[in-house]
Amino acid sequence: MDSDLAAENETLFDAPPMAEQERMVEAILFASAEPLSMREISERLPHGCDAAEALAHLRKRYEGRGVRLVKVGDAWAFRTAPDLGFLMQKERIETRKLSRAAIETLAIIAYHQPVTRAEIEEIRGVSVSRGTLDMLMDMEWIRLGRRRMTPGRPVTFVVTQAFLDHFGLESPRDLPGIRELREAGLLDNRPPPGAMPGIIADDPDEGGAPDDQEEMFE
Repeated sequence: MDSDLAAENETLFDAPPMAEQERMVEAILFASAEPLSMREISERLPHGCDAAEALAHLRKRYEGRGVRLVKVGDAWAFRTAPDLGFLMQKERIETRKLSRAAIETLAIIAYHQPVTRAEIEEIRGVSVSRGTLDMLMDMEWIRLGRRRMTPGRPVTFVVTQAFLDHFGLESPRDLPGIRELREAGLLDNRPPPGAMPGIIADDPDEGGAPDDQEEMFE
């Protein structure tokens, strides 16, 4: 009797088949408006499920499909296949007008993170207004990083998961290199070096970030 009860209890805690785990993970991600971390996915699955293995199988199953399972920083989400993005232009394109100072600041943080305000100013050659940093933080594209263990313990800035998601990057290591930026015309046509596709700089004659000492490099 006891052995039968033990066997029944063991069955109750057996994890579902992997195919069923895949379906569960698929449903969780489709229902979420934001990318989910492995921990968040695991917490929603029944006891004994292997979220990592289910994600690996699911990612492979969606290869070549109209949507892909992609990693965004430390999280996972379904996204439209890049070659089909043109079908979603009206729904997906969002024009963000940023000053040249904001674009340069964002690019410096993305390529040099973690970076302090003083280091940003040294690279740009001009001061950075608090308003520029506040705006990028309000957009949730940058956040505060760890303090440097140097005199004054200055804070650093890093890009966020929202930044990676917006530009379709898995990690900052996937940012385009100098050659790719040149081929895309981003170094020759200024927006400045490191400018991100999809961001439009304000016309200097129409304002921008008036607190900066200089809005563009001469």
